[in-house]
Amino acid sequence: MLLIARLAQCAAVLSLLTMTACSTPRAGKPVLGDPENPYPMQKAAEIGDIIHLPTGTLVTPQQMFDVVTDARVVYVGETHDNPAAHRLELDTLKAMEQRYPGKVALGMEMFVRSQQPVLDRWVAGELDEKAFLKASRWYDNWKMDFAYYRDLLLYAREKRIPVVALNAEKELVQAVRMKPLEELTPEQKAQLPQMDLSDPYQRAQTESIFSGHNSHGKMAIEGFIRAQTLWDETMAESAVRYLTSASGKDRRLLVVAGGNHVGYGFGIPRRAFRRLPASYATIGGHEVVVRRAEKPVMMDVETPDFPTVSFDFLVNYAYEGLPAPGVLLGVMFEPDPKGRGLVVNTVVPDSNASRAGVQKGDLLLAMDNEPLKESLDLVYAVKQKHVGDKSTLKLERKGEVMDIEVVFKIGEAPKHGKP
Repeated sequence: MLLIARLAQCAAVLSLLTMTACSTPRAGKPVLGDPENPYPMQKAAEIGDIIHLPTGTLVTPQQMFDVVTDARVVYVGETHDNPAAHRLELDTLKAMEQRYPGKVALGMEMFVRSQQPVLDRWVAGELDEKAFLKASRWYDNWKMDFAYYRDLLLYAREKRIPVVALNAEKELVQAVRMKPLEELTPEQKAQLPQMDLSDPYQRAQTESIFSGHNSHGKMAIEGFIRAQTLWDETMAESAVRYLTSASGKDRRLLVVAGGNHVGYGFGIPRRAFRRLPASYATIGGHEVVVRRAEKPVMMDVETPDFPTVSFDFLVNYAYEGLPAPGVLLGVMFEPDPKGRGLVVNTVVPDSNASRAGVQKGDLLLAMDNEPLKESLDLVYAVKQKHVGDKSTLKLERKGEVMDIEVVFKIGEAPKHGKP
């Protein structure tokens, strides 16, 4: 009997210890280790290192893809202007398509919902690149060089992978940023997804972004929190709408969005899971070295500590820039108010345009018989040229129409708005 009593007593003690170990830590109780990095690497991160953050395990790309493709939804948080981030997205999409041929879709922050018909036409092969850029108004809506996203979108079109527009309309975002939700018009309220403004981690992150900027007051912070919530909730809702639709119910979805929409899970992933509890995995990038000619724009922000890892997998790569364009024309211009062409405002000295004889005030009408009706026409045409190419530029000068030959030589460093 004594033995039985002692065994029962030991069982009770073990049970108590088990319950104590599993209980929620009390306020102020020290936390063992770093929740964001529970198993720190024992060496400095190098380009190519892939870390499974929950375990601190270094893995190969194939091992990472074997794991993440188990999930219904894979999120990749990108640095918008880093080509390395976009290669990671493309490699992830390829891994998903190879494992589930014809059963994958691509969701993109870069497109708002009203652009969905254009994306459908692109995937169907009905638009070439220039027509797609025009129809989507790419440079008006996203304003990033299309070269960052070209390979990803070309692969989607090649494999007929549906591309899903995730984001909110810009007019609605502006309205939500400027005034509280209750002050929106009935039409604006009807466009809103279910909005959860109570996430403490999102608020802490947003406030930290604004902390070093004295010009932003409380109203500006609250407005940005509303806008950030609208972006995250809309993208989550768009993803779930697709996954539960007739065309998407049997597919896996890759979501590409900025790192702040994915990191730590409180942006899109948590809000999508609230709507559709389904397996998901997150991948993020970490720039360990800068390898670009232009100095990157850095924000001096000290983010708060969060109680979880930032991503399931962290890929270490360089902060790269796009290859410099081989040639430039060397003019600054604006569309003619009458829609007849492009008016030259500035000719860069010693540029290809200057050597060809282009002058300030010239009205550019066509290049190689292709009409120049809007800025994209000229920008796109020049991007197709290489060193040594020749083009015929039709222009009007003081009422006289003439053709001049442009010989493209190496261009100077690119500047915004100048082809």
